[in-house]
This record gives sequence, structure tokens and C-alpha cells, in this order.
Amino acid sequence: MTTVQSPNSPQDSLAASTLPALRAVSVRPAIRPLAWAVALAWAGAGLHAQAQEPAAPEAAAGQEAALMADGLPALKLKSSPLLQETYPQEVRDQQPIYIKGDSLSGQPDIKASVHGEAELRRGDTMIRADKLDYALPDDKVNAVGSVYINQAGNVYKGTTLDLQVDAFKGQFDNADYRFLANGAYGESSRVDFIDKDHSVVHNATYTTCQRDDEASWQPSWMLKAETIELDMAEEVGVAHNAKLQFKGVTVLPVPRMSFPLSDKRKSGLLPPMIGMDKLGGIEYSQPYYWNIAPNRDLTVTPTLMTKRGVNLSGMFRYLEPRYSGETYASYMPGDNLRNRDRWGYSWQHRATIDTPVGGLGLNMNLNRVSDDDYWRDFRLTPIALRQRLLPSTANLSWAKGDGVLSLNMTRYQTLQDPDALIAPPYSMVPQLQYRYTPQELPHGLDFSLVADTTRFELIRPIAGQAYNNGQRSYMQAQLSRPFLSPGAFITPKIMLHTSRYDTDSMMSNGSKSANRTLPTFSLDSGLVFERDTSWFGKKLLQTFEPRAFYTYTPYRDQSMLPLYDTGRSDFNFSSIFSENDYVGQDRIADNHLVTLGATSRFIDPESGAEKLKFAVAQRVRLSDQRVLLPGEVAATSKLSDILLGAAINWTDKWSLEGTTQYNKDLGRTVRTTATARYSPGNYRTFNIGYRTQYDTVAQTDASKLVDVGWQWPINDLWGDKGKDLGAGRGQGGGRWYAVGRLNYSIKDRKMVDTVVGLEYDGCCWIGRVVLQRLQSSVVQSNLQLLFQMEFVGFSRLSFGADPTASLKRNVPRYQYLREAVSPPSRFTNYD
Repeated sequence: MTTVQSPNSPQDSLAASTLPALRAVSVRPAIRPLAWAVALAWAGAGLHAQAQEPAAPEAAAGQEAALMADGLPALKLKSSPLLQETYPQEVRDQQPIYIKGDSLSGQPDIKASVHGEAELRRGDTMIRADKLDYALPDDKVNAVGSVYINQAGNVYKGTTLDLQVDAFKGQFDNADYRFLANGAYGESSRVDFIDKDHSVVHNATYTTCQRDDEASWQPSWMLKAETIELDMAEEVGVAHNAKLQFKGVTVLPVPRMSFPLSDKRKSGLLPPMIGMDKLGGIEYSQPYYWNIAPNRDLTVTPTLMTKRGVNLSGMFRYLEPRYSGETYASYMPGDNLRNRDRWGYSWQHRATIDTPVGGLGLNMNLNRVSDDDYWRDFRLTPIALRQRLLPSTANLSWAKGDGVLSLNMTRYQTLQDPDALIAPPYSMVPQLQYRYTPQELPHGLDFSLVADTTRFELIRPIAGQAYNNGQRSYMQAQLSRPFLSPGAFITPKIMLHTSRYDTDSMMSNGSKSANRTLPTFSLDSGLVFERDTSWFGKKLLQTFEPRAFYTYTPYRDQSMLPLYDTGRSDFNFSSIFSENDYVGQDRIADNHLVTLGATSRFIDPESGAEKLKFAVAQRVRLSDQRVLLPGEVAATSKLSDILLGAAINWTDKWSLEGTTQYNKDLGRTVRTTATARYSPGNYRTFNIGYRTQYDTVAQTDASKLVDVGWQWPINDLWGDKGKDLGAGRGQGGGRWYAVGRLNYSIKDRKMVDTVVGLEYDGCCWIGRVVLQRLQSSVVQSNLQLLFQMEFVGFSRLSFGADPTASLKRNVPRYQYLREAVSPPSRFTNYD
């Protein structure tokens, strides 16, 4: 048995549309002089509802009081079954039957015969034919000549029909059909209706290709089967003795195949993936999806690699009101590539519990693999296992009022490459932390307190790496009072940091313990000026926002303290206005400096959107900084590098953004980042980025990269700018799309990563071919050719990994050509 899955995201339910209505009775004359309209299953005239806006509570109460004062019963708003997507069973059983036509004869409550444009309606079912006979005792209709059925939006056309209306059980000869959920249709010699949700189609065809006006038109792809069993409740079809044809050529003959009739999730075999890789040889993967429950599922994927062996992987997902998570595991016994068993697992779990004593939270993120080469040998695993630094964390927290107490564990597995070693970080085993942030303090004060004690251990250090395991405890309190006005702000802040270290080995001063207490004072201030202006005929609001930031921390010798979690922060517009140059708690910079900056914005006064932005900032050091990390060189200049930034978002179609760091002593920029984006519409985007870093010590370029990404219809190049088929509504010829990303190192004069591909949207099918070369180490890369055929609304056949996953991951702003849309209403085919 082969089962194919819908490629789109699941839509598990369709909400009913309910209109508040006042019930009213009306009798309408027949449309034709000879037409009859009779309700055979429900006595009384037809009921018609007119939608009305519900009255406000006060108005409704007043109307009710007035009506009761006049001795009349109050009118009440009720929901109407009209225009609902589905009928409740109790309402369905009460639905009347309406019959009309050019002429009608018969016996009341026994039978009715209608000739000439005969029509029968009941609830969401409508039957139309040249001639129609209805027997009331058997609830059975016989129709001949151009028979047409609309059942809840699903349409059938044929020659002869025998049907029990309420049970929807019978036979329809020479029937064509079209399904509402996915627009699929086909032909058959006979349709056997089992009930409202189940039917069997004989000598059937099935496709989602939309017919055009050409007499010689043939669908691009078609499923032909001896029989197709249709289950509308589960939205699944099962074809027997089937073959899938593309352009008239059979590509997949199977004795039994199940396929989706909508985007609803279902259990079964997913489309297989066939690939070729220089590490694994020819690879064949056959996933199986188990839809355990609406909130739980499992995907199991065995993979055969001709050069390596068999790998078995599984992904389990769960979603509950108070907890959720996903688990991935993979095992490969006796991998011929490394001559050992290979395995990996990743588990993410999130849980919250409300208790009378506060809220409890449990978060887990566990990642582990068998060996150092796993990240480069298994490129189709979750991204959490494709990194060289794998964290495993566990967090148990308790929150009550303004305080949060947490117990954390963090361990790292470092996957080493002999050509590019990584110094592994310290693990926290464990960390106990309390944070207190009161929300309501008098006089506009802001206060926060952090108390923390952590045990640090270094696991598997590399050769020559200095380390000193130990316990660090610290407490940091800060108090500030912001003074705000529409045109200015000033925020004084005082902080006090005290810490203690107890190490396993002696520190550089010969001691195993150390204490440190440091106060910090800062003053942040700024002004905001505004004026009306215009650029290129567009009215704008311009601001000028000068800012001054002062901070002072006295010097304390910290050179003997170990470095557990501390590094220099990135030099940018955020860190330049901060008190400490370091992230972490092991170094507190003895800063005595003033940061001066200014920002000017140009804002659309109607939408509030920021169209232009220019910024500049620089530090003025009032005394030399003496606290440094090992290997750092103290800055000798009183003036820091200058930061310059600009951003332009003149329209939604394009944007420019750039930041540069200029060193006046060297007379050159030492770091520049610039990006540009042009996105004039769906499936049209072009991105280019430029990054350069200059090594001020070695006086040479450390890196210089250009990054280009795009998705664009190639048809635009020769003037064919017709409607994109991506929304699934295009007709006629298809459209070609170029997509890719190139990452080029100017310094090394070579490509780092390359992803280039073509997509063809043929309305009912999509073809994709992607060539990707991704760097896996300093000297190694992995080259893959990915190919995929997607039969829209039916299945995907892939050669290699899923190219859409690669494009989504590597191409900025990439759009899948079949983004999910709202399920259609049954009134789409209403007639």
C-alpha cells in the first residue's frame, strides 16, 4: 500500500458561519406559472431569514420593555441554520424538501413527477435533471437526463440517478465529479453513494488540473484507477489498481494508494525521498506519518544509504493545554562511513502549572549526538543537531508576585573539527537564581534585584585550554528614576554588584577564593525636536534626537578571576549606551566615559511608518580603562570609533540599511554592514548584503563577504508579467521562477555557500530543481542535487532532500508557491 500526503499545512476544522436573525414567515409565488413548490417533509410555509445587526444591550432592553408594555411578546434574536457550512443532525432531520419544474404531477404525500428543468432541494443537497420522480414513502428520487447534484459543495454530473435522499444512498451512472475542498475532479462509469460521507467511484480518473477552453486539452497529471473509495468525513481517498500519469506517461503504478482530499492530516506513508550524496551514495527514505490525535503525531523515517547502511529516525510532537514539545531521535547501527554506531536525539519540552502558591514552569532542551562528525554526516536532522556546539538545558522556575526563582542546568557537547578547534564553554551544574522586579514603586522609581549562585565545570577541554572549575555567587541591585516629558528625558541610575568566587584550583594570586564589590552610576538623557517637512512632495515629520550618556565605575583588579561566561559585547548602537563593555558577570569594566549621539527620523504622519533614519554615536573616555580580558590591548585614544548608521524604507517595496564603524587613528572603516532589499510583490524578492571586518591588530582584512538572495519570475524578463499561479488560480501556461542564494568571500576569492534553483508552476503541478553546495568545515563541503515534482493537492515526489525546506532556510523572504489559504465555503459552488 502506498499513501500520499497533502503537502500543505493541516486545516483541521471549518468554523460555521452563523448570522443573528429575526425569524419571519413569508410566502413567495412560483418563478414559473407551471412550477410547483411543495414542502413534503415539513408542514408550513418556507422560512426566510433577514440578517440584522444585533441591538446594543441597552437598546434591546428598551425595545423589550416597550413591546411588553403594549401586550406583545418580545422579539428575541436567534441564530439561524441558514448559511451555515454544516447542519447539526437535529436540524438536518427537520429540513423540508422543495421541488419545482416546468410541470408537476403526482399524488400528495405519495409521489411527485417533475418534467422540464426539474429540481429538488433539501438542506445542503440539490438535484437537478430533465425529468425527476420522487417517492415520499421511500424518500427516493429517480432522475434522468443531464442530472446534476450539489451535495455540500461537491458537484456530480451524470445521466441516470437512483438515490435515497436523506440517507444519500444510491447509484449514479456516467458521473463526472468535482470536490469542493481542493478543486479536484474526474470522470467515472458509475458512482455508488454509500451515505453522505462515503462513496465508491468506478473506472475513475482524478486530477486537480483546471480545464481550459481548448478542445484538445489534456490534464498535465491524472490518477487512473479501477475504483476509488471516497471518505469525505476523513477527507481521504483510496484508489485500487491505480497508476499516476504525468504528461501521458505512467510514473507511479501501484495496486493500492490512499491520498488526501483536503489539507487535513491523516495517517499513512508519506511520499518517498530518493537522493544521491557523495557520503551516503544512493539514498532512499520512506517516511510514515501517524496522526495519533489532533494534538499528537509521530513521523518515522527509515533511510537506506548504499554506502553507509540503514538509518532509522522519528519525530514525535505533542500539544496540551499546559505543556507541549517535540522529540527527535535517530539511530544508525554500524555506519560504514565511520565504522561505528551513530545516534542523536533532541527533545524540547515546555510546561506551565498554576498552583495556589504561584506559577511553576518546566522547560527542557536536550541535544546529544554520538560523535564529533555527526553534524557534517547527517545534514537532514533537525537544525538543533546540525550545530557544533550542542546545549542541553533544563529549567525549573517558580513565579509569585514580582519574584521569580529558577533552578537551571546547562551542559554543552562540543563537536570538534581538527582543522578548526572550538574552545568549549563552561557548563552550569547547577545554577540557582532569584529575580525580583517590583512593578509598583512610589515616586516613579524602578528597582530590580538579581541573586545568583552557579557551579561552573569545563567538560572535555581542548589541549592547552586553561580552566578553573568553581562556584560563583553574586548579587546585583539597581535603582533608577526616569524623568520623562514629551520633548526630553533624563534617567539617573545607581547599581551595586557584589560577588564571591570559590575555585577548585588556585587563581593567579595564589588564593582559591575572591570577593568583589563595585558600584556604578549612570545618567542617560536626551531631547526630541520635531518639525514638519517634505521630501519629493511627500509630507513628513522630522525628528532630531540628541542623546548623552554618562557612566562611572571605579577600578577594581579582576585579572585573577576566572572567565566562566564573559566576553566583550559587540560594538553597536545598543552597547555604546550601556554601563559595561562585557556580557557576563566575571568582568565589570572600570568605565568613566560619556557617549554622545544623535538620531534623526523622517516619519509618515498618517501611518507612523519610519521612512528614513540617520544615526551617529561616539564615546569620549575620561580615563583609561584598565580592566581587560586576557589578550586584549587597552585603547589609547580618548575617542572611540565612530558609529554611523542609516536606514531607508521609502516604500514597502524596497529598503536600505547600513552601519559602519570608523576608526580615526587608522583613517579607515574597520567594520561595515549593509543590506538592500527589493520586494515589489509576491514571489518577487531580491536581497543583497555586504559585510567586512578589519583586524586592527594584524592590519588586514579579517573577512569580506557578499551575500545575494533572490526569488523572481523569469517570465518577467521577456515581458510576460501575467498573474502568478502561486495562489492556485492561474490558467493557461505556467511560470518559471529563479531562486537562490550566493555567499561569496571576497577575501578568499571563493564561494562559501551556494544554493541555486528553478521552480516551475504549471497551475496543477510544480517542478523544482535545486543545486546546493554548503560548507561543512574549513576544507570540506557537501554538494547535493535536489529535485521535486509536486502534484498540487495530491502528493510530492522528491529526489534528494525536500528542496522547499532548503529554500526556506537559505533564501531570505522566500515564499512557497502554494501558501495556505482559507478553506472554501460550500456556497462557492452554490447554484
